[in-house]
Amino acid sequence: MAGSLTFCKRAAIAALIAVAAAPAESQVPPAAGPTYADLADLALAAPVAAQVRIAGATPLKAERAPGLKPGMARFYVEAALVSLIRAPQSLPARLSYLVDRPLDSKGKAPRLRKGSEFLLLAAPVASRPGELRLIAPDAQIAFTPERAATLRSILREASSASAPPRIAGIGRAFHVPGAIRGESETQIFLQTAGGTPVSLTVLRRPGETPQWAVALSEIVDEAAEPPAPGTLLWYRLACGLPSALPRQSLAEADGEGAAAIQADYRLVLERLGPCVRTRGRG
Repeated sequence: MAGSLTFCKRAAIAALIAVAAAPAESQVPPAAGPTYADLADLALAAPVAAQVRIAGATPLKAERAPGLKPGMARFYVEAALVSLIRAPQSLPARLSYLVDRPLDSKGKAPRLRKGSEFLLLAAPVASRPGELRLIAPDAQIAFTPERAATLRSILREASSASAPPRIAGIGRAFHVPGAIRGESETQIFLQTAGGTPVSLTVLRRPGETPQWAVALSEIVDEAAEPPAPGTLLWYRLACGLPSALPRQSLAEADGEGAAAIQADYRLVLERLGPCVRTRGRG
C-alpha cells in the first residue's frame, strides 16, 4: 500500500497502539508451523478466533511502533472476515489489527499480500467494533484447512460440558500389589483448576503389556482408555503433568510402593509422548 495514510486510518492506528500492549516477546515460528499444543495454547487464551483475508497492510514507521523488537516490522492490517470461529459477540465484516513480522534477509519489511488468509487469535478492543488486539506476537497464523479444523476441534471440546480441566498439580498416589507376583494397580489423583476429579490408573499383569487409563470422575470406569493424541484431554495431560511426582504424593507409600508408583508415572508420561511446542508461551 502507499505510504501515506488517511486521517481516519491514522486515528484507527493510534487507537490500536493505545490499547495494545507492546508484544512481550517477538518470536518467529519455525517453517513447519504450529503444533497441536501451540494452537491449543493460543486458542484457549483467545476470546476471538477468526479466519480473515488480507485487504491491505500498511508498514508503520519506527516512531509509530512503540516497543517494536529489533529485526521486526509492524503493520496496520485491514482484513475481511471470512469465518468467525469464536467471539463473545458478532464482529463486522471489516477488521483491523496490528501485527509484527520479521524482516527478510535483506532487512526489509516483508509483504502481507492482499488476498492471503490467516487465522487470528485475538481480543476485541473495547468500544471500537472491528478492531482486534492479537493475544501474542505470533497469533496471526497462516491459514490451512487442517489448522482451521484443529482450531475448531479444540474450541468445540473446550466448550463442551465434559471438557477436561486444566491440570494444577498431583495429589495422592497409591499402589496395591495383586494376588500374584507381577500383578499390581497404581492410582494417581490429579489436582485440577476447577476441582474436577481426574485420576490415572496403571494396571500390570504377568506376561501382559502394562495398561493405563484416565478417569474424569470419582469412579474409575473399567472401560476408560488413554486419550488419543491430538485431543484436548491429551493436551491437558501431556502439557500439564509435571516431569516427576512431587514428594508429598508418595507420603503414604512405603519404599517399594513409592518406587512402583514412580515407575508407573513414568510409563504414563512415555505413553502420552512429549508436548511439542514450536513457539514460546509469552
